[in-house]
Order: sequence, then structure tokens, then C-alpha cells
Amino acid sequence: MKKGILFFLIGLINFSVFSQEILCNVQVNSSQIQTSDKKIYQTMQTSIYEFLNNTQWTNTVVKNEERIECTMLISIQERVSNDEFKATIQIQSTRPIFGTSYKSTMFNYIDKNFRFKYLEYQSLEFSETTHLSSITSVLAFYVNIILGLDYDSFSDQGGMEYFVKAQNIVNNCQNTAESGWRAFESDKNRYWIAHDFLESRYGTIHDVLYRYHRLGLDKLGEEPDDARFEITESLEELRKIYRENPNAFLLKLFFDSKSTEITNIYSEAYPNEQARIIKTLVEIDPSNSSLYQAITENSEGR
Repeated sequence: MKKGILFFLIGLINFSVFSQEILCNVQVNSSQIQTSDKKIYQTMQTSIYEFLNNTQWTNTVVKNEERIECTMLISIQERVSNDEFKATIQIQSTRPIFGTSYKSTMFNYIDKNFRFKYLEYQSLEFSETTHLSSITSVLAFYVNIILGLDYDSFSDQGGMEYFVKAQNIVNNCQNTAESGWRAFESDKNRYWIAHDFLESRYGTIHDVLYRYHRLGLDKLGEEPDDARFEITESLEELRKIYRENPNAFLLKLFFDSKSTEITNIYSEAYPNEQARIIKTLVEIDPSNSSLYQAITENSEGR
């Protein structure tokens, strides 16, 4: 009896120590597929959910409430064969902001080149050293991007280990039949996401992620003026990236997640702050210029 209790307690300790870091909501949408047999897509959704949420992705000890929240929406476009599928995958992750119930979007991206093989009830396996399947390589790649962004936001350069892991996955997939892994296929794909987060000329992005979130958003509730100053300074650092490469993929990834949030942050800023940040944002993110120009219109006045 005592031995049984001991094993039970050891099991609880191990569960606490090895609690997974990701809390991912998974949805597989097969509405575009005309078939009466939809069970495979439900099985696929369950398999992906379990793979993402039950895999130990880091050596960090985390509590259940500290798990990184994310969503992955897989939209099946075509069933190419009995075990091969063509799809898109939308990935979004969030980060809680200290002292508030607000969650800041860290990553919001749609990958339109998700082609993979899946047999119903097959075990999803992943290796960091070799490519085993397209489905697990793609999922693991985006998990590491999510981890890298999250860790970068809490400590300066804190996510580099996970960006390196993402690049290793890219390297392992160079000889696969599926697209999305190679530089020549596109200037905006998995290859370039991993590459650019590790490219030295874009190194500023890591400082920006830390300063924007840890020194800015996390202090916005208690010290709004000082926090906005840090956010402004961090955003102006992105000019270095923009002026070297106006079409930098990293800028698109950043502003696809942050443009609306930034607009809300400065709606309560002083007029001189608004004028300064609008000038910066219109330059480095011109596609959202109308959104930024509306900051003064949304201002409640101070």
C-alpha cells in the first residue's frame, strides 16, 4: 500500500516538473471537402492536439497556468489521395500582460503551403535531428517560433535557442517534396521566418520584442507614460530594419500582430506623443498608415 502511494506521489511530481509549455487549441476545418466521411478529420484534429499539447518542447519548468496559449486552424483544401492532404494553417499565439487580463498577440500568420500525409490513427512522431513527416515538422517549426517570440518578450535575446531549433527543422527539410522550406520558393515562407530571426542585420528585433513587452506593455497599467515611452523607443528601433530592407518579412510579421494594439495604446497618449509615433509608424508600416492616422481621431483627449 505504501509503495503504491509512493509511486502515485512520484507520478504527481513528474507531472509537475514536466508540464508542457504549450496550451494549443486545434481546429481542423474540412468544409471545403465534399465527402460524407468526415471522421478522419476529427481523428486528425485529436492527433494534432495531443501531439502539440503533450510533447515536452523545452527543459523549462512551467505551471499549467503559465503555458503559452495559441491556436492552430488547419483548413483542408484538397484530399489529394487516401493519405495526402493540401491545406492552409493559421497560427496565432498570445502573451498575458502583467497585472491585467489582457493578452497581447505575439504571432499571427497564415501558411498557405501546408501539404502533408496522414493516416488515420497513425502516431505523430517528431525528431529534432531528422525529418520524419511533413505534418510534425511544420507543427514543431511553428511551436519553436511561438516559444522564441514568447521567451524574447520576457528576457533580452531569450528566445534564440528556439529560433535555432526552428532553423534546424528547416535544414532537415531541405530535401522533402513539400514546399515552404526552401529559400528559392518564396521570399516569405518558413525558410525566411527562421532565417530572419537569426540574421544579424535584423538583430534589433529581439531587443524590440523585449523592450516593447517587458518594459512597455507589462508596465502600462501602473506607469503609462513611462511605459509608452519605452514602447515608442522600441518601435523607432525598427527604422533600422525598414531603411535597410523596406520589404523585410520580420516587419510584416510584427505589424500583422501588433498594428491594432499599437493604435489602441496611443489613443490615450499626449498629442506630441501621437504625432511622433504616427510619423514613425506611417514610415515603417505604410500598409497600415490609415489605421495609424486614425489614432488622433480615436483619442479621448488629455
